[in-house]
Amino acid sequence: MVDEAAYRRTQAEVNRLPCVFKAALLARQAVCELAVRHSVAEREVLACGQAPAHLNCETLERLFVERATFPLKLPPGAPLTHGTVMRLHCGGLRGLQQVLDAPQPDVHRLVVQAQREHGSLVQLPWERIVAQILATQPRRRASAPDA
Repeated sequence: MVDEAAYRRTQAEVNRLPCVFKAALLARQAVCELAVRHSVAEREVLACGQAPAHLNCETLERLFVERATFPLKLPPGAPLTHGTVMRLHCGGLRGLQQVLDAPQPDVHRLVVQAQREHGSLVQLPWERIVAQILATQPRRRASAPDA
């Protein structure tokens, strides 16, 4: 059994810039050319390879949350559940990919392309991205096998 406190301390030491979109990357719903994989206590963790890119991804994630809070009926300031994070990340990245007409959901490339084409992440057509977030449904758990 792993001591969770020791695991979290070790993870913080090894992973100074945790990947913002790790949920989508680990679910294989997106990729990122800057993601660096580490193993800590038999768990896979993802780090960002560049501080400026990490900051851009944090900004994008905050915009996903900000723009989708009302449509998803999220209580303001409440912690996000795993399912909600998956909807925000996977749906938001898919929506961004569609808006930019990108061939694959590569997080870093999408952010760079969005900034180049729209001037900033704030100027994106958010109604189309939020529509994709709303359309994304979390995977259902498999039903328990009959005994």
